[in-house]
Amino acid sequence: MKTKLSAFSSALLILAVTVLGACSNVDRNRGVNNPALSGQTLVAQVCSTCQGFTGESVSPEFPKLNGQQRAYLVAQLTDFKGHVRSDAKGTAYMWGFTHLTPEQIDQLADYFSSQAPMHRPAVPAQSLARGELIFKSGLPDLGVVQCSACHGAQAEGNATFPRLAGQHASYITAQIQVFQRTDQRPRGEPMKQVTHLLSDEDSKAVARYIESIGEPR
Repeated sequence: MKTKLSAFSSALLILAVTVLGACSNVDRNRGVNNPALSGQTLVAQVCSTCQGFTGESVSPEFPKLNGQQRAYLVAQLTDFKGHVRSDAKGTAYMWGFTHLTPEQIDQLADYFSSQAPMHRPAVPAQSLARGELIFKSGLPDLGVVQCSACHGAQAEGNATFPRLAGQHASYITAQIQVFQRTDQRPRGEPMKQVTHLLSDEDSKAVARYIESIGEPR
């Protein structure tokens, strides 16, 4: 028993040293409103609380940011800073970041866009057919254009069109509802036109398919 405890204690010590070593170059200043703080410091002290250190959030309450398109991240952070994007979760979690400077926004976008892309969870293939159809072909009878037209064949995104591959399905579904029912995301006006006739079930189906694209964890 003592041997097992000793081994466990040693493992914890190694882990602690590794983490401290990896973070040794991060400014520990807690004045997160300070415009001089680097993007890396903001990630370590603020963003990681919800998104994790690499941006691959565990909770579907928060979107994954790792491997996201840089231009998209800059646009969204700028909109949060200016209170332009006003969807409920955005206001709850992001409206406090009015202090971000353009330089900090650029650094945050550089950091998260350079991380390894979002991983996909294991999803039963038989549940994805409807979503794949919508993503690749759309629903012409309803005027729903295929998602791949803007987001890419592998949902990798392009500039201000975000990467979606591997994103939390429930987060995608929630954002589709925002696009459909409100004007709280002005940059998403094209999405409102594309998605307004998607049923709730079809929204969930395409979100599940998008979440399944990409590399497994």
